[in-house]
Amino acid sequence: MEFQEVMEGFGKAVDAAGVVAIVIGAAVATLLAAMALLRRGAGNDVYEQYRRRLGRSILLGLELLVAADIIRTVAVTPTFESVGVLALIVLIRTFLSFSLELEITGRWPWQKAPAPAVAGDAAGTVTSRGESSAQQ
Repeated sequence: MEFQEVMEGFGKAVDAAGVVAIVIGAAVATLLAAMALLRRGAGNDVYEQYRRRLGRSILLGLELLVAADIIRTVAVTPTFESVGVLALIVLIRTFLSFSLELEITGRWPWQKAPAPAVAGDAAGTVTSRGESSAQQ
């Protein structure tokens, strides 16, 4: 078996894993949402959790599909045309990933998560020098 055939097989396997991640993730998210609705009744929280879970499974699937495209393009058919098509596919999927991340978390992937509020923060916090921010 040649190197290109092996890499094509890996690419197809990672492609399949991406599709499986999306399908199973969607099924699990739907099942969990249905169970939550039956337990609690209709609610906005169930909808938000469903969207979050579904978005995460789509993100995982997109990452795997991009990896499969990279494997097949770089290892199997490294032509300028195939690299250009790969660049376009990666650009589109990256945009989709960023959009889904923004939808799921409410912030861009490069933004840090908001720090949890500390009790007494309004009265003045202690700095690294041991001074209160109200004293500065």
